[in-house]
Amino acid sequence: MIKNYLKIAFRKLRRNKAYTLINVMGLALSIACAILIFSLVKYHLSFNSGHANADRIYRIVTEQHRDNISYTAGVPSPLGKAFRNDYDYAEKVARIATFDDILISFQDKTESKKFRESKGVAFAETEYFQIFNFPLLSGNKATVLTEPNTAIITKSLAEKYFGTEDPVNQTIRMDNKIDLKITGVLKDLPNNSDQDCNIYISYSTLKQYNEWLASDIDAWGGIESSMNCYVLLRPNVNPKRVEDVLAGYVKKFRPENKNVHHYKLQPLADIHFDSRYGGVMDKKNLWILSFIALFLIISACVNFINLATAQALSRSKEIGVRKVLGGKKSQLFWQFIAETALITSMSFVIAICLSFLVLPVLNDWFNSQMSIRLFSNWRLLLFIPLLGAVVTFFAGAYPGLILSRFRPIQALKNKGIQKSAGGLNTRRGLIIVQFAISQILLIAVIVIAKQMEYSKNSDLGFNKDAIVMLPAPEKGFKAKTLKNQLEQISGVSNVTQCLAAPSSDNNWNTGPRYDNRLEDEAFRVSVKAGDADFVKTFGLEILAGRNLFP
Repeated sequence: MIKNYLKIAFRKLRRNKAYTLINVMGLALSIACAILIFSLVKYHLSFNSGHANADRIYRIVTEQHRDNISYTAGVPSPLGKAFRNDYDYAEKVARIATFDDILISFQDKTESKKFRESKGVAFAETEYFQIFNFPLLSGNKATVLTEPNTAIITKSLAEKYFGTEDPVNQTIRMDNKIDLKITGVLKDLPNNSDQDCNIYISYSTLKQYNEWLASDIDAWGGIESSMNCYVLLRPNVNPKRVEDVLAGYVKKFRPENKNVHHYKLQPLADIHFDSRYGGVMDKKNLWILSFIALFLIISACVNFINLATAQALSRSKEIGVRKVLGGKKSQLFWQFIAETALITSMSFVIAICLSFLVLPVLNDWFNSQMSIRLFSNWRLLLFIPLLGAVVTFFAGAYPGLILSRFRPIQALKNKGIQKSAGGLNTRRGLIIVQFAISQILLIAVIVIAKQMEYSKNSDLGFNKDAIVMLPAPEKGFKAKTLKNQLEQISGVSNVTQCLAAPSSDNNWNTGPRYDNRLEDEAFRVSVKAGDADFVKTFGLEILAGRNLFP
C-alpha cells in the first residue's frame, strides 16, 4: 500500500512540475535556515559543558557600586589566595591571569623562530587543571605548573612550534624577556570552551611579567579584567553563603572605599551568556533565532497548504472517481500525506546540501566553529527526522483532510468544491498569516541592517581610518628616537605614543579627588594616557581648555 501511495504521489508531482518546484524550494530554504539556526543554538548551548562537577564550578566576579553599577569578571589578585586560606567552602581555588597578543620566540636547530599568539598566554595555578577537565597528553597534572618559569602548551601548538619533535623540556621565550621551560602538553581545548589559551604558564612566574598584579598584599586596591578566580565548591555548599563571607574582604582590605566592591559567584553555565561579564551570546538572542526558524517553517507550510487547497478544483474529478471505485477517506488522506512526505524528503536533501554550503560563511560571520555531523551528532540526527515528521503532517494534514472529504457526486460535477476546500476566506486567512510573518522578518532584517550600518559608520568622536597601532615595549627603547624616525616616513602625517586608542577596552579607571579631600569621589573616570600629539593624531575635539603640553 505504501509503495502504491508513493508511486501515485511521484507521478502526480512529476506531472505538476511548477507546483512541485515551488513547494520543494520553499520548504528547502526554510528547512536549511532551521538546520543552520539549530546548529548555531546547539553550538552556543554546548559551551563550557563536559566538565565533571560543572554544577559546582563558579567564577568569582565583581560588581562595582558607585553612581551606577558596573560589572567585571576580574577580581583583586589576592582574593583567591585569601579565600583558599581562610575558608573551606571550596575543594579547589585557582587564579588565572590572561594576556592577549603575546610574542613567543625560540631558537630552533637552524634558525630563530617567532610567533605572535593572538590568543595570548595564561598564568594559571595548578588547581586550575584540577577544576576543569583539560587532559594532559604528557606531564603530571598535579605538579606540571608548580615551578617558576614553566609552561604547558596544547598539542596543536606543539606541532606548530616543534613539528614531530618532543616539546617537553624545550625552552620558549615570552615577549623577549621571560624564558619558559615546557613541562607538559595539553590536549587541544574544545572549540566550545571560553577558556581558549594555548599556552599556560606557572602562576609564580606572573611577578616577572606584572609585579603589581602578582602581589598578594598591595593589589587589593585595583581590579584587572585579566585576573580571574575559579572555585569548585564542596557538595551542598550554598553559593549565597560564600558571597556573604566574600563581602568581609571589602570591609577588611578596602574600608576607605565605602564598600563599592561586591563579589559574586557566577555559575560556569552562565559565563558564555552573561554579557555583563564578557559573555559573547545572550540567551535572549538564541530564543529570537529559534522563533525565527519556527516562523520560517510555519510560513513555508502555510505556502504549501495554500497551493494544495488551490489545486482542489483540478483534483476533484480524480477524488470523485477514486471514491466511486471504493476509495476510503483514510486512503485518500494518506495519499496526500505521501505526496507531502515525498516533497518534504526532496526538500530535506536540498536543505542539507545548502546547509553544508552556507555553514563556512556563517562560521566566518560569527567567528565560530560550528559543524554539521549528521551521523555522529545524535541531537541533529534526532532533530532532522522529527522536523521532517512535523512539517509533513503540519503541511499535509489539512489539505489531506479537506480533499478526502469531498463527496463523490459533487467532486465529479465540480459543484460545491470551493466551499468544501475551505473557501476563499480560509485561504485568504492563510495568505495573511504568511505575508504577516514574511513582513515581520523583512522589517526585522532591515532594522538590524540599518543598526549595523549605523554602528559601522556613525561618528565615534575620533578618526579611526588609516591609523595603525604598533605595540611597543613599556621600557628599554628610545621612544623619542622611534617617534622621530616614524615621522620621517613618507605618507606618515602624525605619530603619537599612547597607552591605548580612545575607544580601546583597555581601561585604566581611577577615582578623582577634589580640593584635597581625603576620599575619592563616588564616580570613576577612564584614563587614556598619551603624548601631546594624541589629540591631533586621532582627531579629537577639545570642547574646553587646551591640549596637553609636551
